[in-house]
Amino acid sequence: MTIAELFKQYLEHLFAGRRAEAREVIFAAQDRGISASSLLKGVIWPAMEQAEKLYRENHISRVVEHMATRINRMIADQLQGYMARRPKNGRRIIVTCGDGQIEELGAQITADLFEADGWHVWFLGSGVPNDEILQLIGQLRPDILCIYGAQPEGVPNIRRLVDLVREVNSCDEMQIMVTGGVFNRADGLAEEIRVDLHAPNAKEAVQTAEEHPVRVPQPDVPQPGRRRKRNRAGGRPAGSRTRVRAAATA
Repeated sequence: MTIAELFKQYLEHLFAGRRAEAREVIFAAQDRGISASSLLKGVIWPAMEQAEKLYRENHISRVVEHMATRINRMIADQLQGYMARRPKNGRRIIVTCGDGQIEELGAQITADLFEADGWHVWFLGSGVPNDEILQLIGQLRPDILCIYGAQPEGVPNIRRLVDLVREVNSCDEMQIMVTGGVFNRADGLAEEIRVDLHAPNAKEAVQTAEEHPVRVPQPDVPQPGRRRKRNRAGGRPAGSRTRVRAAATA
């Protein structure tokens, strides 16, 4: 069975709320040799995005979206224990997210994949006040603060967090990364809130962090107000990775 066939079968159980059957599909695939990491990246993550998209477009109810998200999270919790892990690389990352069940799940999978790649990971989830995140940054001095995508109404608070981190400058070598959610749907939003890195999903987030290990400080240039263009396709191409504001230092 291909990943595409597995994904289709999994979605049928997911949106019907069939927990046991959805779990059986995933772990039967693992028994056939598909790695936990591949299942997270190739089935659970896109299923999460599909549930979010269908709910946002009013194709499924809140009840179905909640059931699907909780099944996804249950299986992600179980897969995490089966993931192959690289030796620790000494790098540190704090992962947080906007409010909501899907945001928590996306951030959790991101944290799991970074941990499997050898990073020291602190996963905060949602609802942590910005000043407490700032305090933790000062204590841990991480390489990256990763913020998993939010709904549009959560963007102002993320903007305030980014501004606070840069204003206080308690860890000037730390990069701020955003991934998923509204950052994939609103072109230019990552640049507008002046983060260092953007990746469309958790897999790309790990790769982007490896490709850009050092922060390139940006000049403090006021950003003129402008309207963002929405991506009509609903997100960036699957293979895209973006380092925002790189042109400013060219």
